[in-house]
Amino acid sequence: MHSTSQTIAQIIAQELNVREQQVMATIALLDEGSTVPFIARYRKEATGGLDDTQLRNLYSRLGYLRELNDRRQVVLSSIKAQDKLTPALEHEINQADSKTRLEDLYLPFKPKRRTKGMIAIEAGLEPLADFLLANRNADIDAKAAEFINSAAGFSDEKAVLEGARYILMERFAEDAELIRKVRSHLAQHAVLESKVMKGKEKEGSKFRDYFEHTEALHKVPSHRALAMLRGRNESMLSLSMNADPDTQAIDGSYCEVIIADHFNLKLSDTSVDAWLKTVVTATWRIKIALQMENEMISQMRERAEEEAIKVFARNLGDLLMAPPAGAKATMGLDPGLRTGVKVAIVDNTGKFVAHTVIYPHAPQNVWDKSIRTLANLVNMHKVELIAIGNGTASRETDKLAGEVIASLKDTHPNLTKIMVSEAGASVYSASELAAEEFPNLDVSIRGAVSIARRLQDPLAELVKIEPKSIGVGQYQHDVSQSQLSSSLDAVIEDCVNGVGVDLNMASAPLLAQVAGLNKTLAKNLVDYRDEHGQFTNRKQLLKVARLGPKAFEQAAGFLRIRGGDNPLDASSVHPEAYKLVETIAQKTQQAIDSLIGNSGLLSSIKAEDFVSDEFGLPTINDILAELDKPGRDPRGEFKTASFKEGVEELKDLKPEMILEGVVTNVTNFGAFVDVGVHQDGLVHISSLTDKFVSDPHTIVKAGDVVKVKVMEVDIERRRIGLSMRLDEAINTSASSVKPKQDNRGSAANKTSTNTGITNKGASANNGKPTGRKAPAPKAAPANAAMGNAFADAFAKMKK
Repeated sequence: MHSTSQTIAQIIAQELNVREQQVMATIALLDEGSTVPFIARYRKEATGGLDDTQLRNLYSRLGYLRELNDRRQVVLSSIKAQDKLTPALEHEINQADSKTRLEDLYLPFKPKRRTKGMIAIEAGLEPLADFLLANRNADIDAKAAEFINSAAGFSDEKAVLEGARYILMERFAEDAELIRKVRSHLAQHAVLESKVMKGKEKEGSKFRDYFEHTEALHKVPSHRALAMLRGRNESMLSLSMNADPDTQAIDGSYCEVIIADHFNLKLSDTSVDAWLKTVVTATWRIKIALQMENEMISQMRERAEEEAIKVFARNLGDLLMAPPAGAKATMGLDPGLRTGVKVAIVDNTGKFVAHTVIYPHAPQNVWDKSIRTLANLVNMHKVELIAIGNGTASRETDKLAGEVIASLKDTHPNLTKIMVSEAGASVYSASELAAEEFPNLDVSIRGAVSIARRLQDPLAELVKIEPKSIGVGQYQHDVSQSQLSSSLDAVIEDCVNGVGVDLNMASAPLLAQVAGLNKTLAKNLVDYRDEHGQFTNRKQLLKVARLGPKAFEQAAGFLRIRGGDNPLDASSVHPEAYKLVETIAQKTQQAIDSLIGNSGLLSSIKAEDFVSDEFGLPTINDILAELDKPGRDPRGEFKTASFKEGVEELKDLKPEMILEGVVTNVTNFGAFVDVGVHQDGLVHISSLTDKFVSDPHTIVKAGDVVKVKVMEVDIERRRIGLSMRLDEAINTSASSVKPKQDNRGSAANKTSTNTGITNKGASANNGKPTGRKAPAPKAAPANAAMGNAFADAFAKMKK
């Protein structure tokens, strides 16, 4: 049967290009309750070394195919109950490889409301429909007269033929193979047409790129699809499918040709054929066209959502895996003007130790006293890092921190200031979690604590914040929220377990992301730690309430105990492999603590010598690598951008400026970069490098420090066009700093103003090719990729 686990494994193995045995073993582990991080790290022999990405894809496809299987059984049961299940149909249903195909096959048998075709069949008109389909030279009116049934509402030949037409229309429209052919044609040739709703030109100006827009349905990129769908949802745009953009046929759609060919209707000029032509046309226009338009636009939305979720997940992963500044006493500054700058100090373990509020900026302007206050706090708590939130008054506060550092250069030569993204800090501050952690602290001070901690360790702090509040997605509120949450949860889980967690330092939210744990077990761990003191060995985990052997198996290898009873507890070596390490130590005549970090000795050990039925070569190699560098952090070296002095607001930017900035968000059309002016600029995909780029994520990721050139500034629309091609020529006609202006200019000027990025045509590149094809007529131009809808949404999101 198609529904067996083995068949599902065969399908997945083929899709992932791996062996069926690997998939079967992984499915067994998942069904036993193993997590993806645990399987990826500690069950390489069983899975043949499948990595976490392959395992996530396998997990996703397994869920889909099992749902398909369940639905298949429902469909078979339903048709069997109607006594209409033939061997051929059963075979087709069992071979259906998608939910769409399965529903196509089920459509003729699916319970539905009474239709006009059903009414005609009840009136005895089906034999007439069959006769006319088979006898094309018959006298159609005479034959129709034989089926007049006044009692059923078919009192003349016209009504009778109309009823027969509906019988054939419904039969044709429910033919699964025909629908497959039409769908295949539309997938390749149909275009999406977007138009502004009448009278909505001014109100819907942010969607003006799509007021008169045509694009191949299968080529619409994610950000444009979501922008148009949002425009439709807001009643600013109308979207429709044109099935025949390349034909001017006066005889109807090419899809009508497909319908006629499918039923072998080689129509001539007989009266029956003329009637059959009306059946074919009505089948397409009334029954299939609208259904296909809804389906095609729905598929476009699904593709766009899937891509947007991937972009969000990738950016979130990059942000969570940003290098930590480390265990250093840190001062967090949450800038503000009238309300003052909120100050919080955390020690090198992240423990909150002090707070205050200073008022260095207008209207109070208590500058000198603020410097003295901060300097005293630095001295008192031996502060090494100053984290400055990048919100309102951040550049003024950055200047203040600079003067504090200058005043302490003799006693604190290593004191450093770093601008930190405060996205989501306010969400955390007002959360139930923050209230539980700091019940007596003002909400604003909690934000300063979060800013300080996210510099010390971004991963540990950002897991406390709803990922959708961090602001590294595109159209995140327009996509399936359940799919988005599932994807982001997987990213967080992979990041947390990839780095590992200090069992004696971690917060409950961080512990909850460890493989095998959940919120309840994480809270129980913290409660046990608070009551009994720090953990000294991993075995103590089994004493925690409700933490059983399975949870221990899944979690233990990802939980670190530094300075505990067993040095292996500080590594990623799983307790189940401790005896293997003991064997290695015995054969090398070394104590375990002497073996750890002994690179020369470890490099001389032959992993093959220790292979057994219990431990394979992949596990042994992982253990030797871990012993060489125990507890190593996979995150890179900590770096920070230096914002240019004097460039603090949008008006300070000038074309040709070369600035340093931090990548805050990467989309499919480019990257957003924070250059310290409270508004991120866009580096379009064509300006990331001199080479052709199909995916911006291959060039930059969130958190990267980059150098950019200012190409264009639009103060009115708060748009900044940047380039990482520092030698890129500026289009002088569109590159000046633009003040407030009337946007009713030429089409070219409108495009430039709307997007805030430089035209990527020949003039913008000194005649050099950009490596990107020119857009087709009516399609969105390359420099319109950002789109007003996304830009506005992104600006709001960043706030």
